[in-house]
Amino acid sequence: MDPNTYRPEHFRWEMRGETALITLDRPERKNPLTFDSYAELRDLFRSLVYVDGVKAVVIQGAGGNFCSGGDVHEIIGPLTERDMKGLLAFTRMTGDLVKAIRACPQPVIAAIDGVCAGAGAAIAMAADIRYGTPRAKVAYLFTRVGLAGCDMGACAILPRIIGQGRASELLFTGRSMRAEEGERWGFYNRLCEPGTLGDDALAMAEQLVAGPNFAHGITKTMLNQEWNMGLDQAIESEAQAQAVCMQTEDFRRAYRAFVAREQPVFEGD
Repeated sequence: MDPNTYRPEHFRWEMRGETALITLDRPERKNPLTFDSYAELRDLFRSLVYVDGVKAVVIQGAGGNFCSGGDVHEIIGPLTERDMKGLLAFTRMTGDLVKAIRACPQPVIAAIDGVCAGAGAAIAMAADIRYGTPRAKVAYLFTRVGLAGCDMGACAILPRIIGQGRASELLFTGRSMRAEEGERWGFYNRLCEPGTLGDDALAMAEQLVAGPNFAHGITKTMLNQEWNMGLDQAIESEAQAQAVCMQTEDFRRAYRAFVAREQPVFEGD
């Protein structure tokens, strides 16, 4: 995949330097997902593992909303007609999108404005960093349509972000998490004004792009892997990971810059 020529069918893609900007672009419906856009997003994030020209990703929605979840008419309706095999194929595909976001080495920043519901809330949850606005409303609506809250990894990931009790309340009730709650609970790294949200998220991405990108990928890998480790395993794994990073040229650049009293210029090698 060439990030400079990539042209998706179901969302917008722009390169801002070495940052990829993904915009969910169905503003008239608050940017819902379809079977095809789920699959295309999943395939995109899977491919980013092999794309050196993308160092960070920002995902946002058009028209003042992030994402209203699965399209009621294009997804929910057809699902009521599927058999168990077809339903499981769909739920595995949506879970694979979260896996792909977590597995790509690039830091992923979600810029969340307005409605962020259902699958949109799961995508936001899967991001590494979340910026929101005072009017952002995040809701895991699955229980509102007679489903369990355990969708797309929510029961595993959300408690790690905001705590077990808070996550339980949101997943049982399906209510909206208000912006001030989300910031206080640690869901958001920062609240921004709606007019500056995109630029603020891109500024954070640019800061990460300027850092040691190989090492950032290792950090994300360890954040994922250490969920299933005991403390002794985690410390040993981090020792091995850090020893690998100490072999990079970026590590040497940082030392030379320190000696020269200069800012290091990292190149990701």
